[in-house]
Amino acid sequence: MRIGVFGATGAIGGRIVVEAVDRGHQVTAFTSDPARLGDNDEAVTWRVADVLDPESIAANIGGLDVVVQAINAGRGVPDTIANADVLPRAASSMVKALESHPTVRLIVMGGAGSLEVAPGLMVVDVEGFAEGLPDALGVPVEYVNAVRAGVEALGLYRTSNRKWAYISPSAGLIKPGERTGRFRIGGDQLLVRSDGTSDISLEDLAMAAVDEAETARHVQRRFTVGY
Repeated sequence: MRIGVFGATGAIGGRIVVEAVDRGHQVTAFTSDPARLGDNDEAVTWRVADVLDPESIAANIGGLDVVVQAINAGRGVPDTIANADVLPRAASSMVKALESHPTVRLIVMGGAGSLEVAPGLMVVDVEGFAEGLPDALGVPVEYVNAVRAGVEALGLYRTSNRKWAYISPSAGLIKPGERTGRFRIGGDQLLVRSDGTSDISLEDLAMAAVDEAETARHVQRRFTVGY
């Protein structure tokens, strides 16, 4: 299978590249920064592409079977937290680019903020969510803007008739972690253990992404993975 990964230099995207290569797939790894291009080999081809530009995306995804969009609120897109609209902008660009490549499937690596903790109540809307971020996660309160932007991006994908799947991980990402292969798959509800914790390793998240690339079990659906 020919798999493209946008955000291939990031924590999630890089692990997806490794997982896909280990399973014998041919990977095209995309980065927006020419200085971060990796070395080409038999399994991985590196290219520069702008996930915010539909023409750049469309010019580079021809011949691929699956594209994984793994950009996040970290390195790879400047000032993402301050400019949180990068996530819906990327969603719009990707959907537009896929119009000229209708056979290409899209897998989006999203966030946990849009998952529900009760019917109709998303994680991001839980009382005290934003105020609790600095103490709980060590990030600025402004990060909530990026979380809400992720919710907006999911809404844009849901209006598309392209072949997409959206993966929301559990609330905590373990990095570095362990590739266990023992995780649960859910729908729109946050997966929580009996002790109240909710997490998954980046390695198992990457495994879930490549599983979806191979099986296409969640076309035009969001799903979640966690322990």
